[in-house]
Amino acid sequence: MKTQLLAAAAVTLSAASAQAVSLDRSGQRINILFETGNLAELSFGFTKPTVSGDPAPGFGLLAPGVPTSSTGNVADSFAIASFGLKYDLSDKLSFAVILDEPYGSDILYRSNEFLTGTGATVDSFAVTAVARYKFNENYSVHGGLRYQEVSAGVTTGGFAFAPTGTNGYSGQFGSDGAVGFLIGASYEIPDIALRVSLTYNSETNHDLPTVESVAGVVLNPGSVTEVSTPESINLSFQTGVAKDTLVFGSVRYARYSDTDVSPLEFTRLTGNSLTDLEDGFDYEIGVGRRFNEKWSGSVSIGFTTVGDDNLVSPLAPTNGSRFIAVGGRYNVNDSFAISGGIRYTALGSAFSAPGGSTPIAFFDDNSAVSAGVRFTYNF
Repeated sequence: MKTQLLAAAAVTLSAASAQAVSLDRSGQRINILFETGNLAELSFGFTKPTVSGDPAPGFGLLAPGVPTSSTGNVADSFAIASFGLKYDLSDKLSFAVILDEPYGSDILYRSNEFLTGTGATVDSFAVTAVARYKFNENYSVHGGLRYQEVSAGVTTGGFAFAPTGTNGYSGQFGSDGAVGFLIGASYEIPDIALRVSLTYNSETNHDLPTVESVAGVVLNPGSVTEVSTPESINLSFQTGVAKDTLVFGSVRYARYSDTDVSPLEFTRLTGNSLTDLEDGFDYEIGVGRRFNEKWSGSVSIGFTTVGDDNLVSPLAPTNGSRFIAVGGRYNVNDSFAISGGIRYTALGSAFSAPGGSTPIAFFDDNSAVSAGVRFTYNF
């Protein structure tokens, strides 16, 4: 099996969907670095989630006489975009620049008396510059720097937050840029299209300018909240198993337990952090097939591990996931190709519990549908 199969048969959906681990959206993939020749990639993706919950069983007994209702869909649809450029400086040294949106969140409760007004938005942007050095056809190392910007907004509302005085709380976290790094190594056997690659991504520490208020009254203008996006490890592999057929997969670990958002006034009022995130693993395995010189396709399945505690924050009301993805690629000519695909994700059940105590809503039978397209130009 020749190395040209690497680009022709393995069509994954990293451009089409968000990752499943917590706030992950791009998975911090650097696959472009291993493509053959010089190329540029432009990707667009769209995800439509449906995440709704009903009153938790027995909650009416804990709050008699207080009306309860379903939450409605609390997750907004979102779009992502990415760009990559890879260039071979020599037979041994190559370089890539990747622009993506590594993290994100769009949650808002609109119709539940206990949580109405509770929501979170997270926006991010990253530029990764990474180089790869090949010692020989089997071994290589790679590493680089990542500049990342993050901003966020969090609100808490509804009867659930009244006892702590945070019904009507707003925390606005302005954008801050910071630099992290990545480093890794790969092993390849080109004749059978085998590649195993391991990449470590460092945490990135941000000082977010913060404005907190309750019912419109500003509490501490000019404060700063320290937030770290998680360190992570990406392991990816692929190997030819038959003529024009490739098996591929990946494992991603993200250490989200270190991502703590504790603005001064919210922590003082409640004794809690705004976040309740757990470390997680994301697994994927699939098969790619080249049908002819023009067409190739792939199918993959995967899942995210379930957290230790089924009581989750209202700002992240799911626990684990499973997905199936189908993709295809069409080579228009020797220089230009179009890839695309669809992914269906079943989101795991969880109890929404503000402060990690009393379950208010039970989220079950939720899902997300993603679609994306990628344009690749070789030069």
